[in-house]
Amino acid sequence: MLEGRTIALVEDDEIMGGSLEQRLRLEGARVVWFKGYQRALGGLRTPHRPFDAVICDIRLGDGSGEDLFLKLAETTVPPPFLFMTGQASADQAVRLLRSGAADYLTKPFDMGQLLERLSLLIAPGFEGDGPEFGPSKPARQIDEMIVRLAQAEGPVLILGESGTGKRAAAERLHARSERSAAPFISVDLSRIAGDQHAARLFDQGGAMEQAGQGIVLLERLGEASDAVQAQLLTSIWEAGRDGMRLVATEDNNAHEKLRPDLYFHLSPLTLTIPPLRERPEDALWMMTRMFDGMNRRRDKPLKGISTQAEAIALRHDWRGNGREIRARLAQAMALAQGDMIMPADLFPDMAATSETAFATLAEARDQAERVQIQRALDQCAGSMMAAAKLLGVGRTTLWEKMQKLGIARPDEDVRKPEQGRQ
Repeated sequence: MLEGRTIALVEDDEIMGGSLEQRLRLEGARVVWFKGYQRALGGLRTPHRPFDAVICDIRLGDGSGEDLFLKLAETTVPPPFLFMTGQASADQAVRLLRSGAADYLTKPFDMGQLLERLSLLIAPGFEGDGPEFGPSKPARQIDEMIVRLAQAEGPVLILGESGTGKRAAAERLHARSERSAAPFISVDLSRIAGDQHAARLFDQGGAMEQAGQGIVLLERLGEASDAVQAQLLTSIWEAGRDGMRLVATEDNNAHEKLRPDLYFHLSPLTLTIPPLRERPEDALWMMTRMFDGMNRRRDKPLKGISTQAEAIALRHDWRGNGREIRARLAQAMALAQGDMIMPADLFPDMAATSETAFATLAEARDQAERVQIQRALDQCAGSMMAAAKLLGVGRTTLWEKMQKLGIARPDEDVRKPEQGRQ
């Protein structure tokens, strides 16, 4: 995995650093270990050979990993940085990623997790652009799944609500695959008359022929007729490993819209993208990322998004997902009266209904607890014991609150509190 790679390790803890160095060398990497901020600053500024990636602890005895990265960025483009932190939060993750960091890991983590993240950073086609879907655990799992799908063979089915980024996932899969030099042909079947589907896909000069050995993305595959779906299944079989690769998108009811034989042929390699209401940190991350891009195009840039607006954005359910974020942000930036985006700019409909829809203290408390519990579970990799400790409550209390607030139990073998100790 790391054969021939040169990795910089910035870690002042002898035990942690020694363990990381030993494992990286076993994987075939050349490791240069810097045991403090000052040594790392000099070594990374004038390396004997370029580094493929940097693994860096946030807390160092003579400085911080974040300051190290920002100092390097003043005069050069740093290698991809993988930060290790014991105090990850939504705000810190957003700040690091917006500053240009490639990724971060929350302690404690297992070595396999670190190696997998590191492989993402140094994979062919990586340009240091960081995650596509956000800093939360579910978003990281999406990025990691895309890399695994890119390295596999066979058709891929991407599921999710409108605005969750299914096309972006397909483009990223293409960029990370061995087919990245071949064409990426996209066809949105909902924008083509049904009687034109077959011609657009299968006729001479159609999508299948244009793709060659590249990827054909069929958006909203359920719009295709039964006959077109049957013809598509035949095309997949005929293409084999040397022909085009199919990637299809649909909502979460794909099994009801596709022929059973086509669905079961596509479903073994499935990527499901959860909606933003299930990962509020990613909604805030996405909003700040979009704001930066839009703000650069303004004649008179705004100063930023107010903390009040960010707090409401974290609580909003974002039923339209990324498209709703873009629409609300575009409206807010066009109509903002001050130099900051305020809640009324981003959610004018909320201001108009505030008298009749004002949340009670109990409702506000439940919403705040729901967000905080979900953050704790994400930070602790789904461990209820660790999340309860982080939140300062017993495991029984955490379990009861999760039941009350409708938070699903993490996908791990955890005994219910009433069956064991807190």
